[in-house]
Amino acid sequence: MIYIIDHQDSFTWNVVHQFSMFDEVYCSNYFEINHKKLNESETIVLSPGPGSPKDYTLTSKIYNKYKGKKKIIGICLGYQQILYNEGGKIVQQKRIFHGFQSKIKVTKDSKLFNKNKFFEVGRYHSLRLEEPFISKNMKITMRCIKTNIAMGIEDHINKVFGFQFHPESFLTKNGKVLIKKILSA
Repeated sequence: MIYIIDHQDSFTWNVVHQFSMFDEVYCSNYFEINHKKLNESETIVLSPGPGSPKDYTLTSKIYNKYKGKKKIIGICLGYQQILYNEGGKIVQQKRIFHGFQSKIKVTKDSKLFNKNKFFEVGRYHSLRLEEPFISKNMKITMRCIKTNIAMGIEDHINKVFGFQFHPESFLTKNGKVLIKKILSA
């Protein structure tokens, strides 16, 4: 089962729909966690949402409790939440991307996707990871080709993955393929 933590975002039910193509999904608001279902799940998805990762202390506690025990996938705010909990600094970016399609490139550090492969993805974010970002296990595996902003992460030791973009958006070509690859990792 996949447990999706909803950070009260309009995209969450699109995320639920996309993930339900691969497994049973349970979704709840971040402030109404069903701990029994969360413990039963194999995968936890941290949804997109408004605000900053520091606004979601309960999600941080859940991430830190289950990291290395369950597969964790972060999308947009969820991706930022992971990086924030790994010591990354999340900052306002100069250009806001809301409903914007970008071309991204897979880096040499990806174990899931072919190096130098390109994807067209839908972006809806005003925050980004400030670099440099140093981590023993977590690798930046996708970057925007125009801005070089980090767009994807992989940590195969702890089974933590994330996208700054929205794989469930109609602006993301092959979003279903991206999710399927991570769920099978």
